[in-house]
Amino acid sequence: MTTMTKQKITIEATINAPVDKVWDAWSTPEDIIKWNCPSPEWHTPRAENDLKVGGRFVSRMEARDGSAGFDFGGTYDKVDKNKCIAYTMDDSRTVEVLFDVNGNQTKVTETFEAEEENSLEMQRGGWQAILDNFKKYVEAK
Repeated sequence: MTTMTKQKITIEATINAPVDKVWDAWSTPEDIIKWNCPSPEWHTPRAENDLKVGGRFVSRMEARDGSAGFDFGGTYDKVDKNKCIAYTMDDSRTVEVLFDVNGNQTKVTETFEAEEENSLEMQRGGWQAILDNFKKYVEAK
C-alpha cells in the first residue's frame, strides 16, 4: 500500500515590525479576530488560542453576509517563541510557520499541506491574502 504525499504550499511576507510585536499579534485572540480574513467580505468573530505544545486553537471565519462560515482549528506540535510554530489542523494536514528576524523586520513563512477540494492556486491565494492582511494589521498597530 502506498500513501500519497500531500503537496505543500509556501507563502511569505516581510513585516516592518520587530518579532515580539509580530509574534504577539499572531498568537493573541484579540488580535487574531482583527486580521484573520482574506478580504473585507469575510471576518473572524471568535478566536481561541492555547499556544503550547498540545494546546488547541480555533478561529471561526464567516462571510459578512452570513452565506458561509467554518471553524479553522488544530493542535500545536511545536512552539519555539519568536521562531517557529508547527501544528496539525483538525483535518490532519500540517502547517509550519517560521519567524525570521532581520533587524526591525520579521519575515513570516508559512508552509502548509494542500487540501484536495480547491486548486493549489486558490489555496495559495487565500492563505497569502490572510498573511498580507496580517502584515497590514501589524504595521498599522
